Amino acid sequence: MTEGKPLRPKRLTIDEIKSGCIYTTDGDETETRICVVNEEFRQGFELIKAHKDHGKSATFWGSARLKEDHEDYQRALRLSRRISGELGYSIVTGGGPGIMEAGNRGAYEMGKPSLGLTIKLPMEQSSNKYLTEEIPFYFFFTRKVLMAYSAEAYLYFAGGFGTLDELFEILTLVQTGKISKVPIILVGTKFWGPLDNFIKETLLKEFETISPEDLNLYTITDDEDEIVEIVRNAPMRDE
Repeated sequence: MTEGKPLRPKRLTIDEIKSGCIYTTDGDETETRICVVNEEFRQGFELIKAHKDHGKSATFWGSARLKEDHEDYQRALRLSRRISGELGYSIVTGGGPGIMEAGNRGAYEMGKPSLGLTIKLPMEQSSNKYLTEEIPFYFFFTRKVLMAYSAEAYLYFAGGFGTLDELFEILTLVQTGKISKVPIILVGTKFWGPLDNFIKETLLKEFETISPEDLNLYTITDDEDEIVEIVRNAPMRDE
């Protein structure tokens, strides 16, 4: 390996990673799984680091099921265009349809980096056509780590269990100081308002399982100008 060059000469597919790991570990099941995890992390971190060296990024989260005519798809598309075009951010998504497609599409149309960290699923997941770069994943948890790694802002749109899982993971990481405080923006009061009420009334007031200052970890808004300004003022992260 030449100093300063990527460890891998090309982007590997999941099948290539798995077959290489089986060969390296002589087919040992546990060691093969560990090897695949390591290779997924390696490829993902190399891609994210390459883009971090050239500026900031924002991660878009949301449902794969929302179609182009849905108001949240259109809102994600507008915000992606502005955040990438006006602010020069790279946009990172899970690379699939729905909100992910809208996020990637906005950056792609503005000629900015549009990254997809994709995963093969029985339903819903297929790579959208607006990716300038794609990294495939087999394991959910490795993909989640890379999607959260070092973004300057996180935008959450309407979604299902996966979106909620990703939201609470980032909130927990910031709450516990495992990552620095970053903008966590919940886009759309219609969708996020009931969750906000549950957090305030049940978690905070009734059960006291969170602290009052934890309410400052996220922002819920419909104001796209406000969102762009929050993202504009986000500090560069180096972790």
